[in-house]
Amino acid sequence: MNWGNESSAKEFILLGFSDRPWLQMPLFVAMLISYTMTIFGNVSIMMVCILDPKLHTPMYFFLTNLSVLDLCYTTSTVPHMLVNICRNKKTISYGGCVAQLIIFLALGATECLLLAVMSFDRFMAICRPLHYVVIMNRWFCLKMAAFSWLTGFSNSVLQSSLTLHMPRCGHQEMDHFFCEVPALLKLSCADTKPIEAELFFFSVLILLIPVTLILISYGFIAQAVLKIRSAEGRQKAFGTCGSHMVVVSLFFGTAIYMYLQPPLSTSKDWGKMVSLFYGIITPMLNPIIYSLRNKDMKEAFKRMMSKIFLKK
Repeated sequence: MNWGNESSAKEFILLGFSDRPWLQMPLFVAMLISYTMTIFGNVSIMMVCILDPKLHTPMYFFLTNLSVLDLCYTTSTVPHMLVNICRNKKTISYGGCVAQLIIFLALGATECLLLAVMSFDRFMAICRPLHYVVIMNRWFCLKMAAFSWLTGFSNSVLQSSLTLHMPRCGHQEMDHFFCEVPALLKLSCADTKPIEAELFFFSVLILLIPVTLILISYGFIAQAVLKIRSAEGRQKAFGTCGSHMVVVSLFFGTAIYMYLQPPLSTSKDWGKMVSLFYGIITPMLNPIIYSLRNKDMKEAFKRMMSKIFLKK
């Protein structure tokens, strides 16, 4: 049977926490607040990085890319989740599920690569300052950003194709809030181990290779920073790199938990909460972490606010 033809006319039922109706309203409020803060925070960072000439550097170019990514990342799932919470029948069309899966996977993989690129930028700035301007030129930064986006979407198309071609034998109830690989694999009525092995291989490439490169970069950075004699210089370097490491820890920690273990080994409620964390909470926290711990960003915000109020 052609599984694509069988499924295309149907829809999936997203159970979420339907068995716990008392959680619906608190969850709706928490999601709405998080999504609003995500939009405000990431749009603010994008505006400041674009409008302030002092932030026209490779570091803030990549940070702008990260903000665009986080904004799209949450928008691919949260609005539909908010609508579903308010409905008795919590469904998503087959086409909507495919689109959600591809976009969510693509942006997640892109973020992995983009965080690695940002760590390389910090490595060059701190460990190779004399070569920084030459190597991290505008064209090279554009190529690195384009590589992250294209690789992320290529990986998504591949993993989505493998996941969606698994037979589900009419199973429609997905014990999740949105369409994600582990949740879709649980619907399959066939042996998922061969597919899980292939998906695990691609997940290792997308998750573990970037995080390994990040750790190596920060190992060299830590050595270089400790050699800086100026206390102010060390504090600035640790402040900038510290923000990035917090973001890396939050994102990679939860993503590795979800994607580098067999789907059936994950507690269903715990798995859903972890997905909500890296799909909603992390994109909300990113702009807060970068703005609060970054002196240049705080000064740029002040300059932008003063211009707005002075115009009024």
